[in-house]
Amino acid sequence: MKTRFAFGKLGVDVEVPSRFACHVAHARSAAAIADVAAAINDALDRPIGCEPLVKLAEGKRSAAISVCDITRPAPNRITLPPLLERLHAAGIPVEGITILIATGLHRAATADELITILGAGIAGKYRVVSHDARDFAAHRSLGSTRRGTPVYIDERFMAADLHITLGFIEQHLMLGFSGGRKLVAPGLAAQETIKVIHSPRFMREPLATEGSIDENPLHAELLEIAAMARHDFILDVTLTQERGISGVFAGDPVKAHGAGVKFLESTSTSATPALADAVITCAAGYPLDLTFYQTVKGVTAAQHIVKPGGRILVLGECAEGIGSPEFARMLDGYPGHAKFLDEIGEGRVEVDQWQLEKLALVGVKNELFFYTPGVDAAQLGALGSRVFGKLDAAVAAVLDGLPADALVVLVPEGPYAFARVQPLETAVSL
Repeated sequence: MKTRFAFGKLGVDVEVPSRFACHVAHARSAAAIADVAAAINDALDRPIGCEPLVKLAEGKRSAAISVCDITRPAPNRITLPPLLERLHAAGIPVEGITILIATGLHRAATADELITILGAGIAGKYRVVSHDARDFAAHRSLGSTRRGTPVYIDERFMAADLHITLGFIEQHLMLGFSGGRKLVAPGLAAQETIKVIHSPRFMREPLATEGSIDENPLHAELLEIAAMARHDFILDVTLTQERGISGVFAGDPVKAHGAGVKFLESTSTSATPALADAVITCAAGYPLDLTFYQTVKGVTAAQHIVKPGGRILVLGECAEGIGSPEFARMLDGYPGHAKFLDEIGEGRVEVDQWQLEKLALVGVKNELFFYTPGVDAAQLGALGSRVFGKLDAAVAAVLDGLPADALVVLVPEGPYAFARVQPLETAVSL
């Protein structure tokens, strides 16, 4: 009666009594590509919507490549070498290439993390720098979007002749799906830009949520910002649960990313039979559940499959604690969901308040529970009363008082499962 959940590096077993109607919503994906090297080579040489990368790089003296930080399992060690080979074949030397870690407002990568992200060979050979959103002077002003967002992008990216991003596509709590334009902003944007695109104006848009691209105003905003930064080329992949590569999408930043999103939607939707009385989910394990900040994504992804007033329990190891100092301060004084939303509605946007805002928007509709042993309940303000130090106690609390026929949906891979209600003939039992 146990289901293995992604949790830290090792995982944990969750047991639910057999009296409940249980359904397991596993992450789905296309099968891993048999010959990944051939697929990447083909994508780079026959890209979607633009010329081959070698042709684009001809005559260029420099290139900047934006890659995900340690909180994302992007397979840069596999995708980056063939991309670099083509830049060199076009005449761009090693010293003309800058690899930027697209941290957004996350901390800089450590030396060990750079090896994990890029591989020792690349990390030791190329100029590799972490973006610092708080260093305003290190960004170039590109003006403002049509909606009035001021755009400041890392000067080291803008100074290059060719602008490339390297990422992967998964559902995202605000943008619909990650990848593509996200590696420019917020990945390489100054906090003055990041705060605006994460303000209540965008966060409270109903379509600024997981799995939403069409008419998502935040997606449209980031596309405009990326175009202003002359986003030239992307290499994005989709992944299996085991982190194998299931799809490769290279080329024009809009067209190639759009093709990747359609592929993910068609291969990855995990059906649940009805809206659940309770959802037990997680933050997808290491590296995504390193902090409580990232654990919020498990909560927001679950909102699409739970009844109004239903319960959500999220599991996250939180080995690095809360997250940024700003996020930790807000959590420490967190007054409750409704009050927090009222307090930030008209005020100045603070760093990382958007993650709590997204949490609160779910919390006003659903009961939230947490098993996050890397943080203490006393650090979480009003959330502390629903934080448990033992997994069994957390599970018992979320199930307490539910009727025997209550539908409990388990999501062992958390936000990596693109779960939506699609009635089934028979629910999958544990």
